[in-house]
Amino acid sequence: MGLDDFMEFDEENFDPGNITETDLSHEIRRDFLEYSMSVIVARALPDVRDGLKPVQRRILYAMYQMNNGPDKPYRKCARIVGDTMGKYHPHGDSSIYGALVYMAQDWNMREVLVDGHGNFGSMDGDGAAAMRYTEARMSKIAVEMLRDLDKETVDMQDNYDGEEKEPVVLPSRFPNLLVNGSMGIAVGMATNVAPHNLGEVIDGCVAVMDNPEMTAVELMQYIKGPDFPTGGYILGRSGIKRAFETGRGSIIMRGKTRIEDMPNGKKRIIIYEIPYAVNKATMVEKIAALAREKQIEGITDLRDESNMDGVRVVIELRKDVQPEVILNQLYKLSPLQSNFGVNNVVLFDGVPRTTSMKDMLVGYIKFQEEVITRRTQYDLKKASERAHILEGLRIAVDNLDAIIHTIRDSKDANEAMPRLMDGFGLDEIQAKAILDMQFRRLTGLEREKIENEYQDLLLKIADYQDILSHHERIVQILKDEMLEIKARYNTPRRSEIIDAPESMDDEDLIPVENVIVSLSSNGYVKRLTTDTYRVQNRGGKGIKGMELNHDDVIDQFINMSTHDYLLVFTNTGRVFRIKGYNIPEFSRTSKGIPMINIIPMDKTEKVKAMVPYADTGDDKVKYLFFATSNGLVKRTPISEFESIMKNGKKAITLRDDDELAFVKGTTGHNEIILAGSNGKAVRFAEDSIRPSGRGSMGVKGFNTDGSTVIGMALDSEGQYILTVSENGYGKKSLLSEYRQTNRGAKGVKAASINEKTGSLVCMKAVNGDEDCMIMTNDGIVIRISLKQVSVYSRSAAGVRLIHVSGDSKVQTISILEPEEDEETAETADKEKEVSAKEAETPETDDDSVK
Repeated sequence: MGLDDFMEFDEENFDPGNITETDLSHEIRRDFLEYSMSVIVARALPDVRDGLKPVQRRILYAMYQMNNGPDKPYRKCARIVGDTMGKYHPHGDSSIYGALVYMAQDWNMREVLVDGHGNFGSMDGDGAAAMRYTEARMSKIAVEMLRDLDKETVDMQDNYDGEEKEPVVLPSRFPNLLVNGSMGIAVGMATNVAPHNLGEVIDGCVAVMDNPEMTAVELMQYIKGPDFPTGGYILGRSGIKRAFETGRGSIIMRGKTRIEDMPNGKKRIIIYEIPYAVNKATMVEKIAALAREKQIEGITDLRDESNMDGVRVVIELRKDVQPEVILNQLYKLSPLQSNFGVNNVVLFDGVPRTTSMKDMLVGYIKFQEEVITRRTQYDLKKASERAHILEGLRIAVDNLDAIIHTIRDSKDANEAMPRLMDGFGLDEIQAKAILDMQFRRLTGLEREKIENEYQDLLLKIADYQDILSHHERIVQILKDEMLEIKARYNTPRRSEIIDAPESMDDEDLIPVENVIVSLSSNGYVKRLTTDTYRVQNRGGKGIKGMELNHDDVIDQFINMSTHDYLLVFTNTGRVFRIKGYNIPEFSRTSKGIPMINIIPMDKTEKVKAMVPYADTGDDKVKYLFFATSNGLVKRTPISEFESIMKNGKKAITLRDDDELAFVKGTTGHNEIILAGSNGKAVRFAEDSIRPSGRGSMGVKGFNTDGSTVIGMALDSEGQYILTVSENGYGKKSLLSEYRQTNRGAKGVKAASINEKTGSLVCMKAVNGDEDCMIMTNDGIVIRISLKQVSVYSRSAAGVRLIHVSGDSKVQTISILEPEEDEETAETADKEKEVSAKEAETPETDDDSVK
C-alpha cells in the first residue's frame, strides 16, 4: 500500500457534517497554553504549601508507602525509582533519579530530605552512581513533611491510571519552600527561591502570626536573609530587602577565604567556602585560565585539596604581590563572587505568582492552619466514634446477664444483633462491638478501663471541639509545634551577611598605614611598618635590620604611606611609578626582593632616589628638584610624571661621567641645601633655577670641588640641619647659620671633617623632635630620638651617635615620626646628663664654634 492509497478521497462516504472549521493560529495557541500550564503546574514550579515539585512529592510519598524511614534500612534507589514511576510518576527513570539525588545533596539542599548511601555526586558537577548501586531512605526531617498524612490532613487524588491514591500536597510541618528553596524553568517563566535558615524562618512565621501587619524590614529582624548550604558571604542587605518586598532581587555571594603564610616567606589564599550553586571544578578552571592568560598575575600554583572534611582550594602567590589585591581580582573575574537572582514564582492554589517573603509565609501559615483544623476534625471524629462504641460497651457491662442471655438464646450473630438493638437501645455499630467483645473484657478490671477510657475521650472531645471553635487555639498549636521542630532540627547559620561594597578597587582592600621602604645597594627592596624598630638611646649598638650579603649595604630608607605613589629614579635618569603597597612586606631581618622584580629596570641600573607623593588634588608638591653627583640641578613640574608607563620614562639627561643622586618634591618657593662629602654645603633659592622638561640636563647648582653630592634638603623640612659622618659622628645645627648664596658656589662648612670623623655621608633638614634611624653598611640599625642630639655650630663635628668598628661605616639615615617607649621615659634624665657632658667636649676643628 502506497501513499496514494491513503490520500484517496472517498467521495461516497464523505459527510460534510463531520468537518469543523477552525482558525489554525487559535488552535496552536490553545494547545500551547495547555502544554504550558501542564509544565507550570505539574512539573517545574513548587507549591507554596510544601515547597515541592510533583516529582519530589511523589518520591517522598513512595518512600513513605514503602516504610523507608530514617529508622529503617537503606533501600536500593532503583527500587524507590521503580515504585515512584510505576505508581505515581509515569515519566523517565532518569528524571526521577535525578530529583532523588538532588534531595540528597547537602550542597544543594539546606536540609536534605533524602539520606543517601553511596556516591551521590559532588560539588564539582560529578554525577551520582547508577541507581542500581546507590541506596537511600528518608532523612529525619523528611518525616516531618509527611507527619499526620494518615489523618486526612490533605486531599488525596487518583494517580495517572486511577489504581492508586496520592496526596495533592504534603502536610509539611516546616516551611520547606523557604528552608530548601527551589529552582525550576517552566514555559515562559522560571523560579529561583533562595534557601534560608530553618530556625530563622520559623521565628519569622511566629512573628507574622503575632503581627500580621509586619513590614519586610521588620521581618528581616527575624529572617536575616538567605542561608546557603555552601556558606560563604552575602554582601549587603539591599538585595535581600528588595527580594523580601517584591519577590525579585539580586543577592551577591562571595566565597570565604583566608590568607596564610608559607614557610618560604610566600603567602597563599585558601578558599574554604564557595558561593551557592557554583561548580567548584569550573571555578578552579576559571582561576587557572585567568592566571594562564595573565589577567591575574602573581599566582604560582593552584590546587584543589578538597576532601570529605570540606572545601579547600589553595592558591599560592609570588612574594612580590599583595594577596588582598589578587583576592579582589578573583572576586571581579572568577565565580568566587557570584550573584543569586531571587525570583519567587510559586504556585498559590495552582496559580503561579511572583510573591514577597511575607506572602509566602502567610500562604504557608494558612495551609498549616487548615492542616491542624483537618487533623483536629479527624481526631474528633475518631474520638467520637470510639466514645460511641464505649457507650455501648458500658451498657453491656451494666446489663451483663441479660446481654449474655440474649446472645445465648439467639441462633446466630445475625439474629442476636437486632435483638440487642431492640432490647437495649443500641445501634448496629454498638451491637457489633458487643458481639466482638472478648470474654476478658467482662472482668472487673477491664470494666474499669472501659470507664476510664470513656471519660478520657469525653475530655478529648471537648478539647477538640474547643480548638475548632477558637481560631486562636489553632494558631497557638501551630506556634508550639513549629518551635518544637526548631528546637529539634535547627542548625547554626552558614552564610555570613557582611556590609561590604559589591566591587572595590584593589587598593581599597589594603589598609592605609605608614611604612618604611628600605633599599640595599644591590637593589633589594622591602616594606616594613614603622614600629618595627623601637626607640633606643643615643650611642646604642642597634638591632639587626637586614640579613645582607657580604658585598651588600643599605642604601636608602623611605618613610611613606601604603597608598602613596612612589617615584623610583635610577642612576641613569629613568623614572618608574608604583604604589607603596606594591612593595612586598618582609620581616625585619629578611633582605627583601630585588627591585628589578618589581619594576622593569635594566640589570645595569641602580635605584638612586625614591620620592613618595600623595595623589590628591591638594598636594603641595608642584615640582621635582633633581641633583646629580657632580652638582648639576634642575626642577621639573610634577605634572610631567603623572602618566608613567610600566616601562618608565626619562626623567633627566645625564653626562657620561655623572649620575642622578637626589630628587625631592618642592612647592616652587623652597630653598635648596646641597652638601658634599667634603663637608661643604650650599644654599640657594629654588626659583633661581627655571623649570625645564623631563628631557633637560639642568644647570650647575653646587661646585663639589672634586667631591660628590651626599645630601639635599629643603628649608621647609625643618629648622635644623642634621649631619652625620661615616664614623658615626653627628650634630644638629641651625638652618639659619647656612647663608644663602648663588647656585654653583662652593658653599660653607657644614661639618668638621677629619680622620676621626671620616667623610660626610648624610645631611638632612629636621625639626629636632623626630626619631632618626641610622644604618651601617653591614646592616646594623639604630633608632634614636633627635631630642638627644645636641645643637652645635655648622662647623663642629658633633658627638658620637652610633658606635662603629672595623670596616663598619654609616651608610644612610632616615627621619621618622617621633616615638617614645618605656625605656626612653625611664632614661630621660640620664640622657640629659650624658648630652651635657658631651656638649662640653665636642669634636671640632680650629674654626669650630662651641
